[in-house]
Amino acid sequence: MQESGVTPKGVTQSPFHYAEHPDHPGWMEWTLRDEIRFNAFLGPILVRADEGIARVRMVPDRQHSNVRDQVHGGALLGFIDCALFAAARGLGVLQAGGAVTVDLASQFIAGGTLGEPLEARIELLRETGRLLFLRGLVVQDSTPVIASFTATLRKSHAPGAPA
Repeated sequence: MQESGVTPKGVTQSPFHYAEHPDHPGWMEWTLRDEIRFNAFLGPILVRADEGIARVRMVPDRQHSNVRDQVHGGALLGFIDCALFAAARGLGVLQAGGAVTVDLASQFIAGGTLGEPLEARIELLRETGRLLFLRGLVVQDSTPVIASFTATLRKSHAPGAPA
């Protein structure tokens, strides 16, 4: 994912919308402006940073389900991957620059319930000049732990800058 782009007029604009959500005070809405990309499949994503932990939410629907009427593992992994970037934005370690996922390890612990907010609670373990090391849990009110994960993101360099 990348958070910089060029509008037709040549003005740089982030492909992500990041602003306080009008219906959820204290929560930021983090969405991709291009509604045809993968992120749109997840629906609205909300972000909030509380004492060094980023809380990232989505509400899973039938399109995110498996045949057991629980959250599909692929949808859960997609949410975790996108939540890493939303968390990095919420924690203030990614602004207008992009990043890529280097690795993501996850453990599925329980099934997720459709229609109930799914929340990734993510903490930044360490930031270096190019890397972000993160870990987290995916939870719901009805299920204390759905998945745990660790990940590494590599921050992109500015266009034209040495790699």
